[in-house]
Amino acid sequence: MANMARSFLQVAATEEVASPLRVVQIEGLVILKIIKHCKEFSPALVTGQLLGLDVGSVLEVTNCFPFPIREEDEEIEADGANYQLEMMRCLREVNVDNNTVGWYQSTLFGSYQTVELIETFMNYQENIRRCVCIIYDPSRSNQGVLALKALKLTDSFMDLYRNNNFTGEKLREKNLSWVDIFEEIPIKVSNSALVSAFMTELEADTPVTQCDYDRLQLSTSPFLERNMEFLIECMDDLSMEQQKFQFHYRSLSRQQAQQQAWLQKRRAENAARKLAGEDPLPEEDPSNPSFKPIPEPSRLESFLITNQISNYCNQINGYVGCGAKLQQIVFDESVAGRLMQSGLIRGFAWERIKSA
Repeated sequence: MANMARSFLQVAATEEVASPLRVVQIEGLVILKIIKHCKEFSPALVTGQLLGLDVGSVLEVTNCFPFPIREEDEEIEADGANYQLEMMRCLREVNVDNNTVGWYQSTLFGSYQTVELIETFMNYQENIRRCVCIIYDPSRSNQGVLALKALKLTDSFMDLYRNNNFTGEKLREKNLSWVDIFEEIPIKVSNSALVSAFMTELEADTPVTQCDYDRLQLSTSPFLERNMEFLIECMDDLSMEQQKFQFHYRSLSRQQAQQQAWLQKRRAENAARKLAGEDPLPEEDPSNPSFKPIPEPSRLESFLITNQISNYCNQINGYVGCGAKLQQIVFDESVAGRLMQSGLIRGFAWERIKSA
């Protein structure tokens, strides 16, 4: 018996090392609930709770429920907590997963990288070891893209945020940049065998017609305009943050100049006292305002703005690239239709031109 296994005390004393989160597995029904809730109240921003299980390196999201939109005169925190507890109690009574694994929220044109999101993450981290935030963007989904992503804070950023020290020296010490705030986790959609079989029966046997293509919204101009507007606002905010740092460094230079002038005056006074046979005065005076350290502004806001600018640029690049390809396809199809009507080319020739 002694050689078969370790004792219970040894096993209990062994520290369990948590495997890193690799993938977020979401059921298709949960995604449909999130999309429905976000689109019903768009462009207003909504949020809800994610429920599921934390299994190894996979975070399974099996259910969700929305948070109600409250009026301004209501006590938000107390009502929100009571609502969550009541919903989770009801789910537990019907034998549904009621373990909180995070939350979801809607966004507008990818504008989600804020201090409020980080604070919400830190509040969840106090009670949940691993949690994620599902971000859904209805405005991008209207362009035919499932704008759904799972985010979490990086461990290095959370350690720095707990200490509330975002000075340049600390960031260089931790080797932390603006790209190290959020970590995107791959999403895997999972459906039961019964749902998959039902979806197979719902597939249409008829081929896609031209009328189906006409329903697609090919214009990306409104989205590009709004993204450019938000990008310009972020650039203005980043410029204001840079002005704060410039003012800080100017104040630091003035303080250093005042310190040098005071030291020169004190050294000259000490030299005169030494000639007079008196004890020299200390060269540091804590009561002097010029020796009080000037606090450095936090770089968190500038990091978030830079991250948001990068997000807008990526969206603009995606819209421009997709829009250019669609316009090229539409132009080629229209020209080919006229040529085939005039008899200059035939259908099989156009297929060969497209494949080339």
